[in-house]
Amino acid sequence: QVQLEESGGGLVQAGGSLRLSCVVSGSGFTPNTMGWYRQAPGNQRELVASMTIGGNTKYADSVKGRFTISRGNTKKTYLQMNSLKPEDTAVYYCNAGILGLEYWGQGTQVTVSP
Repeated sequence: QVQLEESGGGLVQAGGSLRLSCVVSGSGFTPNTMGWYRQAPGNQRELVASMTIGGNTKYADSVKGRFTISRGNTKKTYLQMNSLKPEDTAVYYCNAGILGLEYWGQGTQVTVSP
């Protein structure tokens, strides 16, 4: 059973930083793409950043220059979030694409106070 486990969320003041981590377990295959999505109350889930196994990245316009996605190894991904803003407050979900299927973590709360 494939599982994604996120960590690193929390409460931070505006201008601060957080680093989210995600690790995939239960699969013998390497995710082709790993990424981070977020969902704020009343909003749809949106892509924050993603990275393919080849190193291609994609970022939401709202986080470009502030957030950086990386893959520590084939089954881990990190999201370094700097210069956080109150509008970054949301539940952040890790996502992995494995053999054409998508898997999700349970989410980690990020709250940015003014």
